[in-house]
Amino acid sequence: MSEQPGPVPQNIATAIAEVSERATVLVREEIELAKAEVTEKATKLAKGAVVGIAAGVFFLMALVFALVGCAWLLYYFLPGNDFTYFWGFFAMAVILVLLGVLAGLLAARAVKRGSPPVPSMAIAEAQKIRDAVASPAPAAGAQQVPPVPPVAAPNDGGQT
Repeated sequence: MSEQPGPVPQNIATAIAEVSERATVLVREEIELAKAEVTEKATKLAKGAVVGIAAGVFFLMALVFALVGCAWLLYYFLPGNDFTYFWGFFAMAVILVLLGVLAGLLAARAVKRGSPPVPSMAIAEAQKIRDAVASPAPAAGAQQVPPVPPVAAPNDGGQT
């Protein structure tokens, strides 16, 4: 009895088409996961920014009143005649410039250490899939060693 060569190529072609289709679906799902993850992180970041801006406005207004009070307090303690109250405001301006420079330096360092929103879950899943596809099939009778989990991209939130 001889085997018919007709069904074998058709089965191989069907299997290749099925693998290709599943790989395409898998890639699309990974892309959707990455999009969803980045969208979620961006939404949380935007909500935090809006609340931070509102808090900043209230803080800025309170700071204006506190600074005017400090300027008048400096005028009270600075030597001079009754018409030199503006020196208190100049002294307060110098203090604020120094604080602004310090805050700017700290902010620049924090921005350099910050990382963009990275879809770490999607990256880890893609690495697992790549490792599973790239690893050779174990030989018959060979002991299968569990794969080493992939190292995800570092996302420490700027904490080092």
